[in-house]
Amino acid sequence: MSDLSRRDFLNNVGMGAASAAALAATGCATTGAASNAGAGDKSMTGPYLNLLESSESNMTAYARLQGDLDSSKTKYGWYKGMVSAVMPDKAVQDLFMMEGFSCARLLPKEDGPGYRKVLREVGFYREQRFGRSGKIMDEWRNPLNKETVRVVPIANDPFNFDITPFFPEPPNYGGLNAGRPFPKIPLKLPWEKDIYNNNARLDTRINLYYPSALQPDEWPRESSGSMNRVTEIFQYNINLDDLQDPSQTTTKYNGTWARITPWLPWMLMGQTPGHIVYTCYMGSVDSLEVLPEDLVLAAEAIDPKYLEAPTEDYGPSLSSLEHYALEQQPAPVKE
Repeated sequence: MSDLSRRDFLNNVGMGAASAAALAATGCATTGAASNAGAGDKSMTGPYLNLLESSESNMTAYARLQGDLDSSKTKYGWYKGMVSAVMPDKAVQDLFMMEGFSCARLLPKEDGPGYRKVLREVGFYREQRFGRSGKIMDEWRNPLNKETVRVVPIANDPFNFDITPFFPEPPNYGGLNAGRPFPKIPLKLPWEKDIYNNNARLDTRINLYYPSALQPDEWPRESSGSMNRVTEIFQYNINLDDLQDPSQTTTKYNGTWARITPWLPWMLMGQTPGHIVYTCYMGSVDSLEVLPEDLVLAAEAIDPKYLEAPTEDYGPSLSSLEHYALEQQPAPVKE
């Protein structure tokens, strides 16, 4: 690849949750410093993992963020934040809060080194007033079109991806995001040492533009257009002592998650110019018992399976936009 095409690939494929992959390596730390970000800093280059040079070390570290190397255990992730509207010639408008969680498991791959990460996730929309969250909503008065709409939560089962020694391909979304083959680039993530404490920072992102499952001719009120533009940005903070502890099969983290996406279909905005932005904080939790009771009960009401990670691989892996097209019906066109 040319330097330009390689840079474009890394910037636009990225390492978001939808496409990030990691491998549990077996004692694969190497020596030496590889970049100005951590030159001479032994905590970034060992003694267990060399985060600056070794793709195997990167895969081990990322696997422990995303799951547990012990396949009998579930890794729980949690997020909460604001959902806002962005429209031309207007100030950004905060609409409602979002809160959800995921349950993930790492399954050893049978066709080579690595894992298959298997995951279920849910997300619910809450009332908000001045940034304080309220009850989970079943209905919502949309101030942008003055219409009361039925709120559709996120319930994705599954969202799986491979963990290999290389940067992964972007999500396929049931063939909607199929394209040219991607090159095999060794997995070396943009780790940075936090100058204020004993943490490592990791920023991963993915930028996608692909055909929508909600085409305007069939979904005139739900579809933002014929194409989806979606970006996800994850920023992790991780204790370096935890990363360099070989006895830990999983690693705790906290950080932020942001998502830029078309109008949510159930908002019934049609092709109105604009889009949605999620800005959330996130982290791993030891169990669902620490989460709000109404959040867990709402997930259980959809299906108790959302309280545990899958135990086998199946698919296809779709986002909430594709699930909406499969599970909902087009709203009547307004006269």
